[in-house]
Amino acid sequence: MKKEWLAAFGQMTYGIYVLTSGHEDVINGMIASWVSQVSYDPPLIMAAVHPNRYSRGLIEKSKAFGLHILDRSQKEMLSRFKGPDPQKKFQGLSWEPGKTGVPILKHCLAWFELRVKEHLEPGNHALLLGEVIGSGCPASGTPLTTLDYEGMYTGKN
Repeated sequence: MKKEWLAAFGQMTYGIYVLTSGHEDVINGMIASWVSQVSYDPPLIMAAVHPNRYSRGLIEKSKAFGLHILDRSQKEMLSRFKGPDPQKKFQGLSWEPGKTGVPILKHCLAWFELRVKEHLEPGNHALLLGEVIGSGCPASGTPLTTLDYEGMYTGKN
């Protein structure tokens, strides 16, 4: 029987982001939706990452991650970040390594490079509290949200 709170969680709206990670010469990207600004001074952002994500290990090693805001017109880009092969995810995309080595996508509405300040495990996802160490707004448009996406992520995996 479906729990009422699970159905209610499905009605919450979020942005859909691409979270990037890297350690040494290994990079990866994944879709993230549980993301929020936490503080203005210092500038802090929280992202929730499930323990079975390949990116989580890279973030634990590098203590850094990138976060990219996509335009609604870039929705098709999400399918590339669902695949299992980290190298294929970045084929044909313009990106460069940030200060920490995480991939920074050049074609997005905005991006942040974050240094992990705190790592909390209050439930089945790790909450990564990152301090902004770099950012940019290379384009303008309308951010992609869960309202534009045909899926619903309630956190099971």
